[in-house]
Amino acid sequence: MMTNLFSIFDPSTSSSMSLNWISAMIPCFLIPMLFWIVPSRIHFIWLSLSSYLLTELKTIFSESKMKFLMIFVTIFWFILGCNFLGLFPYIFTPTSHINLTSTLALLLWTSFMLYGWMNQMNYMFAHLVPNGTPLFLSVFMVCIETISNLIRPLTLAVRLSANMISGHLLLCLLSNLLQFMPSLGIIILPHLMTLLILESAVALIQSYVFVTLTSLYLNELN
Repeated sequence: MMTNLFSIFDPSTSSSMSLNWISAMIPCFLIPMLFWIVPSRIHFIWLSLSSYLLTELKTIFSESKMKFLMIFVTIFWFILGCNFLGLFPYIFTPTSHINLTSTLALLLWTSFMLYGWMNQMNYMFAHLVPNGTPLFLSVFMVCIETISNLIRPLTLAVRLSANMISGHLLLCLLSNLLQFMPSLGIIILPHLMTLLILESAVALIQSYVFVTLTSLYLNELN
């Protein structure tokens, strides 16, 4: 039963060809349409969210890190587009799969670590022991800080995929219950619509959280 339940998150459409991963590229084809009619409502929403995100990131980043702003805005819209794809029927959610989230988080974390160790090696060593740490706790603090740095890509990947899976799983359970028991439609439909609205908010919040955490990790390399 559990295998059948979670098989809905399996990114495969047939035994010979897998087309679900192509859904991750759909936002790349839809974004140029924003500029056909200006100012359209979609363009206004896109511009408003991008401006708000840039304003928030400018308060986090130092002056030397401002050149990375557009990279994080691009990552935000990619994750947000992939999150919203799962709210449409028969479309696979790429961010619910640990392969995509772990790859994205690991690439960003590895880039930050290489950037820090190649340009600020002394600071990276000093960062392992916070200021004011007693001498007898220095060895333990080095181990703790090293472990916390190593698990950062794992926490980023699991946080995003787990939140996407949990909401989509509840939607699937309620829709299956409605399919087998149509008489409960009056009770299930309001809850299903409420859950759909909450899942839309989760898709937006998780994109913002992922970008904010990665930007904080980059800003630590100061």
